[in-house]
Amino acid sequence: MNTQQTSAFQEWRTHWGLVLASFIGFSFHSLTTYSAGLFILPLSTEFGWSRAQATAGLSIAALASIPLGPVVGAIVDRWGVRIPAITGLALTACAVSLFSIASGSFTQWIALWTFYAIVATGIKSTVWTVAVTGTFTAARGLALGFVMCGAAAAQIVTPPLTRWLIDSQGWRFAYIWMGLGWGSIALLAAIFLFFDARAKKERMAKAVEARKLSAADFPGLGFREAMGNPALICVAISTVITMFMGIALIVHQVPILTELGVSRSNAAYLASLSGVAGIAGKLGTGWMSDRWDARLIGGITLAVPAFAFILLLEPIRTPFLIVLAMIIIGYSSGAKLQISAYLTSRYVGMRNFGKVFGVIGGLIAAGTGLGPVTAAWTFDHYGGYMPFILLGIPISLLCGVLIARLPPFPDWTVSTA
Repeated sequence: MNTQQTSAFQEWRTHWGLVLASFIGFSFHSLTTYSAGLFILPLSTEFGWSRAQATAGLSIAALASIPLGPVVGAIVDRWGVRIPAITGLALTACAVSLFSIASGSFTQWIALWTFYAIVATGIKSTVWTVAVTGTFTAARGLALGFVMCGAAAAQIVTPPLTRWLIDSQGWRFAYIWMGLGWGSIALLAAIFLFFDARAKKERMAKAVEARKLSAADFPGLGFREAMGNPALICVAISTVITMFMGIALIVHQVPILTELGVSRSNAAYLASLSGVAGIAGKLGTGWMSDRWDARLIGGITLAVPAFAFILLLEPIRTPFLIVLAMIIIGYSSGAKLQISAYLTSRYVGMRNFGKVFGVIGGLIAAGTGLGPVTAAWTFDHYGGYMPFILLGIPISLLCGVLIARLPPFPDWTVSTA
């Protein structure tokens, strides 16, 4: 076993609890996204709302990330991730359960979602990635992969769980059980297992004297310097574009497949297969990034969907090639956010990572909000999704090239002062 592998093993042995708590916390954050569709029918039936009204809260939550993401990042850079995570989990659990008091007033519904959007920023990807990137070095890629699998786990578990709760307890109790039940598990995991590198250094420092952590404790670029860093700009552009395309494909995956001639039932199975491939993407890309050039691994991962989109074109596509294309797209989609977090930590260091990734998180929210709408507009305007699929070919190649041609990583183990 070489030095790199030994260090990675030691990191996992010491900090496995941090990864587990982050996994559970990130899965809870993904809860509302993957359950929203199952609440549309009961809400529409009881209140007479349109589908747009029933799901309007998701847009509010996405838009709130744009101004609030950097704020949360600045907080975790200043005080660490433990307090924001624990506070955010407790308040978000309450916010989800409060959806149960909806009375049919659309104004009240928007107010409930606005409260959720504000408090849920405390448990977005920024918090969990800051904790992992600040603690793991040799095994950082794989650790991030496991954390990001929390969203995939929510994608698998949430739909059947939500349907069972609604059918057996009603939609109001479903919100309560999901908010306080899942939220309590995440909160307990955070209380007992969620300690980042900053918190540990602070505890050790208290034994000597109370002090603030200096920049030398967490080396890296200043915030303004990071915002003008060419490598980070390339990472941000690639991330926004890939999330724009990726979320649109996830939302419209079943309609796209049915347009290609796949039956609706088989399209649902392929969507699930794509989700499984996404887990493989998170873990596989993380494992490879720890061992080989993360720029090349990330570039290939983001570029390979171009090949998948080509397989979906007429007259190339066949049933087997459609399945292969969905696996490739799912694998790449699963790794997008992880690649962004890993590369950001390597290029800007940990000094202002939370604030920097908070900005990128806001841009991601903009991309994820616009992607599904653009895909829907494409269908309404052109009568199909094929123009959007064609657009995916150059977009994927561009994002892959942006990442693969990044400069070498700075060495943050030596002083840059």
